[in-house]
Amino acid sequence: QVQLVESGGGLVQPGGSLRLSCVVSGSIFRPYEMRWYRAAPGKQRDWVAAIAANNNTGYADSVKGRFTISRDNAKNTVYLQMSSLEPEDTAVYYCNLHQPPTTFYWGKGTLVTVSS
Repeated sequence: QVQLVESGGGLVQPGGSLRLSCVVSGSIFRPYEMRWYRAAPGKQRDWVAAIAANNNTGYADSVKGRFTISRDNAKNTVYLQMSSLEPEDTAVYYCNLHQPPTTFYWGKGTLVTVSS
């Protein structure tokens, strides 16, 4: 059984930084793509960033230039480095694994609160 466990969330002041981690366990067939999503309070879950098996990356316009996604295949871990955080970044952040063609796995999320 595949499990995704996020960590690294917390309370941070505007302008601060946080690094989220997502550890993947279980039987996974490579290649697979990893993604981060977030759900602000009372809002739908939105895509934030993605990293492909070949390490190509993509970002939502709202986080481009401030967030960086990376992966360590040896540790089965994907990271989301978040900088210049804004109150609008407050959300539950979810890790997602896409195994082609149509299999998706989700973590339970980690809460990020940006507030002074």
